[in-house]
Amino acid sequence: MTDVLWQPTPDSVGETRIAAFAEWVARRRGLSFGDPVDYDALWRWSVEHLDQFWGDLARWTGVLDVPDDRVLPRREMPGAEWFPGTGVNYAEQVFRQSTPDHPAIIATAEDSEPAEISWDALRGQVGAFAATLRRLGVGPGDRVSGYLPNVPEAVVAFLGAASVGAVWSACAPDFGTRAVLDRFAQIEPTVLVAVDGYRWGGRAFDRRDVVASLRAALPSVRTTISVPRLFPGELPDGALAWADAVADVQEPVFEPTAFDAPLWIVYSSGTTGLPKGIVHGHGGVVLEQRKSAELHMDVGVGDRFFWYASTAWIMWNIATSTLLSGCTLVVHDGAPAYPALDAQFALAARTGMTYLGTSAGYLSACEKAGLRPGEQHDLSALRGIGSTGSPLPAAAFRWVYEAVARDVLLGSLSGGTDVATGFIGSSPLLPVTAGELQRPMLGVAAAAWSPEGEPVTAELGELVITEPMPSMPLRFWNDPDEARYRAAYFEPWPGVWRHGDWMEITDRGTCVITGRSDSTLNRGGVRMGTADIYAAVESVPEVLDCVVLGVEQPDGGYWMPLFVQLAPGVELGDELVRRLREVIREQASPRHVPDEILAVPAVPHTRTGKRLEVPLKRLFQGVDPATAVNVGTVDDPAAVEHYIALARQRRRP
Repeated sequence: MTDVLWQPTPDSVGETRIAAFAEWVARRRGLSFGDPVDYDALWRWSVEHLDQFWGDLARWTGVLDVPDDRVLPRREMPGAEWFPGTGVNYAEQVFRQSTPDHPAIIATAEDSEPAEISWDALRGQVGAFAATLRRLGVGPGDRVSGYLPNVPEAVVAFLGAASVGAVWSACAPDFGTRAVLDRFAQIEPTVLVAVDGYRWGGRAFDRRDVVASLRAALPSVRTTISVPRLFPGELPDGALAWADAVADVQEPVFEPTAFDAPLWIVYSSGTTGLPKGIVHGHGGVVLEQRKSAELHMDVGVGDRFFWYASTAWIMWNIATSTLLSGCTLVVHDGAPAYPALDAQFALAARTGMTYLGTSAGYLSACEKAGLRPGEQHDLSALRGIGSTGSPLPAAAFRWVYEAVARDVLLGSLSGGTDVATGFIGSSPLLPVTAGELQRPMLGVAAAAWSPEGEPVTAELGELVITEPMPSMPLRFWNDPDEARYRAAYFEPWPGVWRHGDWMEITDRGTCVITGRSDSTLNRGGVRMGTADIYAAVESVPEVLDCVVLGVEQPDGGYWMPLFVQLAPGVELGDELVRRLREVIREQASPRHVPDEILAVPAVPHTRTGKRLEVPLKRLFQGVDPATAVNVGTVDDPAAVEHYIALARQRRRP
């Protein structure tokens, strides 16, 4: 029996943007989606008639107006051609929604009270920064990199770069030098916008040495623009002060950019080597984000939108993109649960949030701690709560409706950095059931496939996308023949996107995501690669080999152990554990630090030398060893026995 926690009413459905869009389409095309609007009928039309759906969305939002036959003349994956011959500049689209009635940004931080930034002020700073970039010789296609926390300066720098047609790319300042260089060195940025430090959990972290190392190791960087956070009186030698870069407030000049011009580069987790630079385009991101915000989350002008994120997580890009819909963006520089676990709900009350986005891990932690934010804070403005990063357990669903708000749309979302959006998401037209995601999103031809490539219902399958989406990557950086791009998503089924998640579509149409089908780590809502951890650990001479796993737990928890094979005569004492944790923290990031470090006699590999990450993970998820591991492919089958024993021991009550 399904546990329905929230139901839309006929009145609430009629007030949604998605219903308004459906009725507009129905009148325009002589269709009927039911009364009230039937989401499943609307979704079927959207994926069966991609050209009509995306063309109508472009018209309805005012982004573009082209005939159906010019929307998607080439429908293959990869290589789909969207809106050829048209132009869309992301930053210009942002300012089409500006209004004096609501602020553009509400800036918050651990050490300061919320401060509002008007649309006029944002526009003037973006114009000034864009002019500075042009004066520095930055033009279309050049890369501008940010080493920044979630602060207004990051939004201004990104929009300024987009204004001139430059390509934005960011890393959070908790990333160590090597992790940043693994990303930025690939793309050869011309300008580096860097903070001198950041605050986290009540502590200050000086990053001046890291910035100096980055400048020395990135010869392509002609100018560093220094953003003060901890040391406002200092300016690195040869750097340009942020205050000077935005001093000449002016109207932005928007470079004409093609629909498929590169907007930003975000990064894969780096599981199998260096993180891959994923390039997304102006037009595809604009349309996808307008759809996601307005039709699925039902937010727009007048809403105050927040998603807890760092600049290294695609949710920062997605949250920032709600500016396209006229939302007021709430940005927060700091830890997710400081000074207390209910910090995000306290922030919602202080800023009058109408939509709070966070991670499944945060909501589960609040639930397990017995918090009741709805009784402790004024959350009367809150209409929507979003959760992503990992599957949200049923218990956390129930807790939201019992302890936070009874009349709120709770959306558990699943998507990826790869497409800068969700595949499976929320809809205000549908009920919310505990532990389930509502539906595939409009325009997303999502299905669960068996290993034989057949769609399945009411059983676990691979999440696949069978039709193109406009926000799919334009390409990977430095991948001219698309070999890495095709290998990442289009194997084993050419022309079909395999995402790497296990999904079940129930016989009611809802979806259940059970975790990653590959070895990508996914901790606290941030996907991370194992390669960053291996690079750090392998610098410790006492360690011969290692393997790290990310294991989703039945109760919604996440266990991330690191197994180390030590040199002969070395024991895993407290001092070595401390050093391992420290080197991972410094060379990768605090998020990469494992939950446990365990000594093992050996690390098994495939016969081609790859660590046995996915099979070992499945052992700890309770999969039968005969099914989880094909010992015929293992270089040292005897080594697997130790992990089988550990997995059995861990499962004992």
